[in-house]
Amino acid sequence: MGYALQWIRSLVFVINVYVAIAVVGIALFPWALMSRRGARVACASVCRYVRWSAAWMVGLRSEVRGTPPVDECLVASKHQSFFDVFLVFSALPAGKFIMKKLLIWAPIVGQYGLRIGCVPVDRGKRGKAIKQMVEAVTEGAVQPGQLIIYPQGTRIAPGVSAPYKVGTAVLYEQLGQDCVPVATNVGLFWPKRGIYRKPGLAVVEFLPRIKAGMEPRAFLKLLEEQIETASDRLNAEAGFTAKD
Repeated sequence: MGYALQWIRSLVFVINVYVAIAVVGIALFPWALMSRRGARVACASVCRYVRWSAAWMVGLRSEVRGTPPVDECLVASKHQSFFDVFLVFSALPAGKFIMKKLLIWAPIVGQYGLRIGCVPVDRGKRGKAIKQMVEAVTEGAVQPGQLIIYPQGTRIAPGVSAPYKVGTAVLYEQLGQDCVPVATNVGLFWPKRGIYRKPGLAVVEFLPRIKAGMEPRAFLKLLEEQIETASDRLNAEAGFTAKD
């Protein structure tokens, strides 16, 4: 009975999230078209609302730990579900994502993504996309801020291993910026797929920054060690232990 009730609450919450995105997105769209600030206010408002409604609708509280950066830098985040997108973005003053090019055509989401400075990437042409993105940043075509990338390229469930892709190291080297790693355990409560949301405390943690200038391969190894170690710690704190 408890699981069934939580599943129903989760379904209502999921519907609530998409309704909120649509309502805020449409209501503030004129402002977003005229001003990037309008687009950012809309996105930040949705993030705050989702975190607030998750707490009382399904018992999913959230917490941001560490020190989110306020300067222009690369943010390399563990990605487990849609929820870490809300948490990471809500913690940054000028966050912008490297997003799948396909999302450009998603109603509301695509338009707002472009307005806040997100960089569309064609997964099938990653090398070319990274080159074009670096050129855009250098030429000032992309708005300054915190560029958020997912080093593993997609959502990875807790306890599942997946390689860290070289694209993050290429960006780190080419941009010449510090990188701030981010760990998380949100996938324990808000899965990659499915309706059910588990009560608990979802955490994203901003880790000590990695200064610019490291050799790319050494950087990628250090990045993976820091993120995976911290994510495993957050998972264990929530009572999860990966199976061997």
